[in-house]
Amino acid sequence: MLCLTSALAACSQTGGVFGAEASRSRPYGIDPHEEGVDGLIVGHRLMAAREYELALKAYLRGAAEHGFTVDVLSALGSANLHLGRLNQSEDLLRKAVAEDRNFVPALNNLGVVLMEKGEYGEARLLFQQAFAADSGQTDAIRENLRRAIAKTEDAVYAEPEETQRFTLVRRGHSTYELLSEL
Repeated sequence: MLCLTSALAACSQTGGVFGAEASRSRPYGIDPHEEGVDGLIVGHRLMAAREYELALKAYLRGAAEHGFTVDVLSALGSANLHLGRLNQSEDLLRKAVAEDRNFVPALNNLGVVLMEKGEYGEARLLFQQAFAADSGQTDAIRENLRRAIAKTEDAVYAEPEETQRFTLVRRGHSTYELLSEL
């Protein structure tokens, strides 16, 4: 009787003896035969929702699906930028720019990374490239370029800090000497 029950269970539509266990391990409402949503699209939506860590994971899933294209590299770099991982972001964005010299998001985001790191000259060049490739249509790139220009001009015309520190020292009854801390 036991053998007959086992044989009938193996032939049933539920997948046999182990069919119930397999269905319990699969999330409810998920059809494993359907195609999932693209990792890049999910990542972009998570970035808009300011869920940067989750977006990074979705972009990595997108990299598994598409490979490390310029879009994937730029998206990974952007997520790392928002997470404050400037060195990782810079590496990924430089790879994206190397693949496509006119890819505006990668140029702009690499410029932002360099501004954060204090490398204003190179950031200015990248913003100029992004602005030209974008034909000046994006206000954020225009504003980034304006800030980079201001920072580079400040760096050129600013007085060195050492020459701005002076001390007035009395030398005798009515004689004073101005000393600098060079």
